[in-house]
Amino acid sequence: MKIILNKRILLLILVLLVLFIINIFWSTGFFRAIENKFEGKILKKVNLTGAEDITINKIDSFAIISSTARKSFPKTEQETGGLYFLDLKNKNYEPIHLTGNFKKPFAPHGISIFKKDSISIIAAINHTIEGEFIELFELFGTKLTHKKTLEHELIYSPNDIVLLDDNRFYFTNDHKYKDGIKRLAEDYLGLAMSNVVYFDGINFIEVANKIAYANGINFDTKRNLVFVASIREFLVKVYQKNDDHSLTFIENIYCNTGVDNIEFDSENNLWIGAHPSLLHFNFYANGDQKIAPSEIIKINYIEKENYLIEQVYIEMGDTMSGSTVAAPFGNLIFTGNVMDEHFLILETEN
Repeated sequence: MKIILNKRILLLILVLLVLFIINIFWSTGFFRAIENKFEGKILKKVNLTGAEDITINKIDSFAIISSTARKSFPKTEQETGGLYFLDLKNKNYEPIHLTGNFKKPFAPHGISIFKKDSISIIAAINHTIEGEFIELFELFGTKLTHKKTLEHELIYSPNDIVLLDDNRFYFTNDHKYKDGIKRLAEDYLGLAMSNVVYFDGINFIEVANKIAYANGINFDTKRNLVFVASIREFLVKVYQKNDDHSLTFIENIYCNTGVDNIEFDSENNLWIGAHPSLLHFNFYANGDQKIAPSEIIKINYIEKENYLIEQVYIEMGDTMSGSTVAAPFGNLIFTGNVMDEHFLILETEN
């Protein structure tokens, strides 16, 4: 009787383990069918490695690009990168390196722009072996001046950032743990342990938590809403920004894809570069697979429970793998990635 009972327990454990593994594959999009789709053309491939984030100053018609030569993801050694300026009035679309004279190790990730009078404030997440930092710069024309480096115990796994003005911002920490079994548990179990932090110019304050892999973040000034990408749960989380800059959760938008950085068009629609299959991206980032699928979605968010999600672009990864951002400018889309040696400028038919 005892032997039969033990066999049943072992069988139950085996069944639960199989269901757990299937759930990981299912919840990360592994079984999703990918068919190439885009109503437009590739205007240009721009040779710039690891253009992970791209953000556009629509008033002055230029883009800032965060580029880092990544050998693995997450990193195992110090990576190098820079910020680049792209004049959108010049149809050559040739990036200008802005941080060639920056002396400290610089591997930028998420970035944000805030226009102040005749200058632009640029914030950049900086991953180094020595620690995690937020760098603040001033841009005048194509001259970039470093103003300060911010370091704090709440800047421990920063991913993306959004400036509210020249000195205040929100940023995401995408994990609670840096490495080891606990980080693996966050990734594969989808544990909601990451957060959003607010900086008021002096203090760092956690304003949102219990997010599964908090990634891209952006602020809609017209509607006073903060949007946060939860890449592991395929969600965009919507928050109301309060007068004291705390955040009140409104709702989750399920996107059916691993949402990354968030940009806005002139009508405040959300444009998001995404990973349709997180496991395929992980295989690609670890060097076990040559390509990973890319996707761009657009979200027309009107109000709570009233939004429309449109798939703009999707491909297997033959043209560009691991898309992370889609920055719209007129009928152009500037779409970057984590590790490819180029990013794409797409031109839509409409």
